[in-house]
Amino acid sequence: MNFFEKITGSDMTKQMKEFDERAKVLPTDYQTAWKEIMSNLWIHGDFTGRKLMPILESALELLEVTSADGQSVEEVLGDDIKGFCAALVGSDGAKTYRDKWREQLNKNVARKLGGLQ
Repeated sequence: MNFFEKITGSDMTKQMKEFDERAKVLPTDYQTAWKEIMSNLWIHGDFTGRKLMPILESALELLEVTSADGQSVEEVLGDDIKGFCAALVGSDGAKTYRDKWREQLNKNVARKLGGLQ
């Protein structure tokens, strides 16, 4: 990745388009699961989402392999896709970027108001 790609995110845009093309080949129930996985994983990313790309790649690969094996989405992911996504990023208590920003804001306000850290 060169400097221009890193700044503009064009490498990620290209990779997301590739993910979308791969997902279009999946059966309908798998496509729905992929969309839900995408929406549930992005909240765990950093500002750019660059750190999520390997996780998204792995999740899509899992869907591709299991659909080719003839398994149902429920067999693979279970009933709780949000829980599946939380497990992918670390744990049920995984912090979202909002949590991280809130924590930093609270530290900054406490420091300004009372000299606390």
